[in-house]
Parts: sequence; structure tokens; C-alpha cells
Amino acid sequence: MTKTILGLSGSLRRPSFNAGLLRAAADLAPEGMRIQIGSIREVPLYDGDLEAESGLPQPVRTLQAQLAAADGLLMVTPEYNNGVPGVFKNAIDWMSRGDGLAMFVGKPVAVIGASPGGFGTILAQSHWLPVLRTLKAALWTEGRLMVSRVESLFDDQGNLTDDKTRAQLRKFLEGFAATL
Repeated sequence: MTKTILGLSGSLRRPSFNAGLLRAAADLAPEGMRIQIGSIREVPLYDGDLEAESGLPQPVRTLQAQLAAADGLLMVTPEYNNGVPGVFKNAIDWMSRGDGLAMFVGKPVAVIGASPGGFGTILAQSHWLPVLRTLKAALWTEGRLMVSRVESLFDDQGNLTDDKTRAQLRKFLEGFAATL
């Protein structure tokens, strides 16, 4: 039986390294795992007044439906100023509204990321811990993937071209798949 994982990149830049890492993950998913790539691009900034007037915006409802149908969540996070990207945190906050919080409870979640810096996304990944704990998600911590110094690992379109990193990503996904 194939398990579906919702994959979200926390970057809005089209040729972003993290979007490329997510595309590579979809290509390298092991047998029995399918990664459905979702998008946070159209999610507006959270506004309680907007929510009270109109309910959840359609892009948020789409993400909630994708999360509800998924067996797990793969978060591919950039690191901005030693923390999580605001647009990514905003999307997760919106997704937890209404009935969305229940969709996170017990959901297997893995976090990876890519960065031009030498430490990868270690701080951003760590900053997601209290958020995921609050959402009562089942964070998978047996594997870790922080891709650093990405300039030579991706092409101009943001595609992961480095064979060693692709092999590490495949191993990470195999480990995550084994827990589903």
C-alpha cells in the first residue's frame, strides 16, 4: 500500500534550493511512498478579521485537505536569520485553524532543509520543534538532513544535481518511510 506524504517547501522563490530539494525528494521517494508537493505560495498573511469575515481562504482549505489525506508531512525549510521563514510559519499557523489542528495530531512529520551557509538549516529545524510539539505532531527524529553550501549542489533552475546529496536524501526518505 502506497503512503502519501504531503511535501511543503518554506520558500516562495521559484528556483529555490528548498523547492529543488522537495522536487528531488518526490523523485527519490522509495517504493511504497509518494510525495505530493503542496504550495504555500497563495496563503495570505494570517488576519483574524479576514478569518472571522470569510472563514479560511481557499489556499488554506486546499492545504488542509491535502494534509488530511496524507499519511505524513515532509517540511523542507530554509533558514532565514537563524530561524524559520515567516511565510512557512504563517502557512502552518493558517493550516492549524478551524478543524486543522486535529489534522496535525499524531501526523508523522519529517523536517529537512538546504542553505548556502555552512551549518545547513540546523537552527530553523530546531525552531520547528516547539511548533510541532504544540501541534502534537509525531516528529520523526531518527534521521536528519541539513544540506549546506548548496551553490555547487544545485543547477540554475534549483534542481539538485549532486549525487552524494541525492543518496543522502534517498536514505533519509527510506528511514522516514519505514516509520509510516
